Amino acid sequence: MTRFSAQEIIETIRMVQMENLDIRTITLGISLRDCAHPDLDTLGRRAYDKICRVAGRLTAVAQAIEQEYGIPIVHKRVAVTPVALVAEASGTGDYPRIARYLDRAAAEVGVNFLGGYSALVQKGATPGDMALIRSIPEALATTERVCASVNVASTRAGINMDAVAWMGEVIAETARATRDRDGIGCAKLVTFCNAVDDNPFMAGAFHGIGEPDGVVNVGVSGPGVVLSAVQKEPGADFGELAGIIKRTAFKVTRMGELVGRAASERLGLPFGVVDLSLAPTPAAGDSVARILEAMGLERVGAHGSTAALALLNDAVKKGGAMASGYVGGLSGAFIPVSEDAGMMEAAALGSVTFDKLEAMTSVCSVGLDMIAVPGDTPPETLAAIIADEAAIGMINRKTTAVRLIPVPGKGVGDRVEFGGLLGRAPVMAVHTLSSRAFVRRGGRIPAPLQALNN
Repeated sequence: MTRFSAQEIIETIRMVQMENLDIRTITLGISLRDCAHPDLDTLGRRAYDKICRVAGRLTAVAQAIEQEYGIPIVHKRVAVTPVALVAEASGTGDYPRIARYLDRAAAEVGVNFLGGYSALVQKGATPGDMALIRSIPEALATTERVCASVNVASTRAGINMDAVAWMGEVIAETARATRDRDGIGCAKLVTFCNAVDDNPFMAGAFHGIGEPDGVVNVGVSGPGVVLSAVQKEPGADFGELAGIIKRTAFKVTRMGELVGRAASERLGLPFGVVDLSLAPTPAAGDSVARILEAMGLERVGAHGSTAALALLNDAVKKGGAMASGYVGGLSGAFIPVSEDAGMMEAAALGSVTFDKLEAMTSVCSVGLDMIAVPGDTPPETLAAIIADEAAIGMINRKTTAVRLIPVPGKGVGDRVEFGGLLGRAPVMAVHTLSSRAFVRRGGRIPAPLQALNN
């Protein structure tokens, strides 16, 4: 049995009470492969029944662990097999019907988001993949809890530029379909390169095809804890700073492992991974941007921001890897604009620009995340942004993603309020030069040579 000293317990209490330490999510991965059926309503009912059966006790178990350990668990969520795989046999394109069954199941088990309305098309699309992608705007506009994702590229397959171009149109159409809510549907839609099978964080979570029938994955957080540790050592050099962050990440991850294994045992499902990403919230003191500024930057976006983020990301991974035998997911630091108070402020002041964010994504754990852009941004420009981000992921063998929100009727400098953890953000400028001819070439950008690195 793991034993903890009195000092460790007091330290953890302080981190929870003073530094916003929490378990960001317990995400239950559920395979729907045994729910496939040519009739979509039968498929939907099977999926609904299985989710309710497997995840029925998820919320109660998580709340019991919260009470017992005194550790907040912010979200309880469900991720399912990519729906394009499950629904392919139906031969019909009315996939939003499945989304609505999933939405009802999510409501029934008490989770706020369910991920897995997804397709994996990095090398090409099947009829089922195409039906799902075509249905995304309607599915996200007619459900509250369903999240969608599409993987359009990988280091091994290259970039499917036909899918990239299509996703530009899908994002624009999703914004239009949810225009009465400032395009909120796009906040539930992620376009990936190198998507992982065990990511517990929404909106990009899905239950990968190499996973067991059901599995418990945990996502920890803790920007406030790391910020506090960095602020206490203003004179430390970068080697010392990396060591401080590693030790902090170790403590945070160990708590995630403890909670994940407790949930696994009580739910009777295998323990999957701890995703040790630093996930910010709009709350004061829970910002990744503030950590970078505590390292000595006047404001995030200043020269040096990418180097600071690289140090942070690497130190978090090293510390977390020592604390758990099963680290997975995305693991690193998220830099969503609307969900990070420091990032929102920097974007509003113009100190962090779209191009600087793109540079920073080469070293963070995901990519261009929760960025509001003008509502009249052409679909080809959205697609070109996806292509740029996918190229960073493909060449650097890392996961990258794009979650852009073209806000209908709003332009650069306007503000948008999404509410809750989705936060608020200024509408940021993107380049207005046309990428239409580039995007319309189509085809697939070949996979990169993985030798002769430079």
